[in-house]
Amino acid sequence: MTFVDYSIVVIYLTAIVVLGLLLQKKASAGIDSYFLGNRGIPWWALGASGMASNLDISGTMINTAFIFALGATGFFIEIRGGVTLIMAFLMIFMGKWNRRGNVMTMAEWMRIRFGKGKEGDLARIIAAISSIIMVVAMITYFAIGSGKFVAEFLGIPDMLGLSSQFWAATLMIVLAMIYTVTSGLYGVVWTDVFQGLLIFGTIVYICVLAMTKFPLPEAFMTSLPMKDGTFQAIETTRQAWTNVVPPWKLNLPAESTYSIYNLFGIAIIFYLFKTTIEGAGGTGNYMLQRFMAAKDDRACGLLSLFWTFLLSFRWPFIAAIASMGIVLGTQGSVIGDPETVLPVVVNELVPTGMKGLLIAGLIAAAMSTFDSTVNAGAAYWVKDIYQAFLKPNASKKSLMRHSRWASIIIVVLGLAFTLVIRNINDIWGWITMSIGAGLLVPMLLRWYWWRLNGWGFSIGMVAGMIAAVVQKLVFPDVPEYTSFMFASGISLIGTIVGTLLTPATDPKTLEEFYKLTRPFGFWGPVKKALRSNVQKQIDAENKRDKIATVIAVPWQLSLFLTMMMIVMKRWDNLGWLLLLTLVLSAGLYYFWFRHLSTEVKVEQT
Repeated sequence: MTFVDYSIVVIYLTAIVVLGLLLQKKASAGIDSYFLGNRGIPWWALGASGMASNLDISGTMINTAFIFALGATGFFIEIRGGVTLIMAFLMIFMGKWNRRGNVMTMAEWMRIRFGKGKEGDLARIIAAISSIIMVVAMITYFAIGSGKFVAEFLGIPDMLGLSSQFWAATLMIVLAMIYTVTSGLYGVVWTDVFQGLLIFGTIVYICVLAMTKFPLPEAFMTSLPMKDGTFQAIETTRQAWTNVVPPWKLNLPAESTYSIYNLFGIAIIFYLFKTTIEGAGGTGNYMLQRFMAAKDDRACGLLSLFWTFLLSFRWPFIAAIASMGIVLGTQGSVIGDPETVLPVVVNELVPTGMKGLLIAGLIAAAMSTFDSTVNAGAAYWVKDIYQAFLKPNASKKSLMRHSRWASIIIVVLGLAFTLVIRNINDIWGWITMSIGAGLLVPMLLRWYWWRLNGWGFSIGMVAGMIAAVVQKLVFPDVPEYTSFMFASGISLIGTIVGTLLTPATDPKTLEEFYKLTRPFGFWGPVKKALRSNVQKQIDAENKRDKIATVIAVPWQLSLFLTMMMIVMKRWDNLGWLLLLTLVLSAGLYYFWFRHLSTEVKVEQT
């Protein structure tokens, strides 16, 4: 880092904080303004903000590590979460279903589904608490990765017995918290848009640099992390490394931490199954906030389409960094830790000036994820706990004060956990495959099974969270599919037993919920209360959405892989992937896009 690089980073950080502070007045009108922007933010800004919020440093470092070590095959591991495949479900139907509830948070939505009595209140409290726990875990995950990255460049020393990585993460979080706490969703979205432009520019530059200056050799070495903390170099070829067709089995050393992916075909099927449940269940706290802030059904579709398209540029960037890391290894020693490929490449191969812009862009990516997560997490405390149960008549001033303090406390908790958790992949695997799995079943069934009540939902959520904690404490080193099946299995048992042993939700509540949301699934006893012509309209919309979802999932995967093949210069793969993407795009247009303005009219009582 030179003076020029440091200057660019300082100017950027100053500009982003000033922009957030300028939006303070607009966000201070009330919590609807603070958390939803009064549903007046344009769809394209919400989509661009969503893209920026998904480009965190931690995820980029993990994804780069997998691509560096395993080539294009590593892409498929991140179907578990890093590919953000739930966007396909949010784009087609889950985004608009959540928006139709006209609520601020997923927890508030529980009172629409389960009523305003005791079961609805309990479901709301449990949903809010579980969401806050997930937010704290996500902040910990983001802080670990961004701390590793930023500490590499800013020269922050160890102080007071704490590592430079901790202080680097603290610096970034504090700066992001300044504009998030003061300006709410307005600050989050518009600073994200500004940051998104910077991120996009750096992506284009790195991709061009990799393609023109760092061609891959025909044979080279990559590296695998080992269970004892060391790293082992492995030999591969350009043809194998860029092969886009995933193998059924990998032959990685048993001593490697990546050996859990040796049954690769089974792992991919499992990840697709897990992602389908997650996407169809409408999870993704800070991601859902964009849809709840959207103007209507059409805006939900447009913002998610734009969001997904912008996300596709993340993968050529990752492939470019991994390629440059490989070339760097041919010039000296192979990079040992795959999770450090990103900072090492930026430090060694990016020229002065552009290095400052790139680091600023990656800091922008980290701060975009921080601000989105924190703002969404604070809403659960203010709207679903404080205002709903502790002080229903709280003044606007009191609500705004709690909004800001909740943001600060959540951040402090997330940062504190970085002191005991060190590995990015460990915390990400636990979030996606254990604690996340413990919440999936009740989150899924609430949409598709009319008999699920608030008691069953709450018992299933608590049982799943407890199972995830037990797994982490008692048998932390089991394969990811084992932790997933354990947590989700316990949650399923708790959900079913709790539901069947308690009374069904009030029929009137279910009828009003169905009229408002109109989901598909097992709603026969509730649906029959509607006029036959309205039932046919709902059935037609739901049928189109089901077909469109089957198209949207491979479309998103094909789009991302197409973009990655450009940087890898695999023109043969690019040709058939591009053709597949175009065919699937035509299907999406016919079954989904041209119907975006169509909304079924249902009588409301």
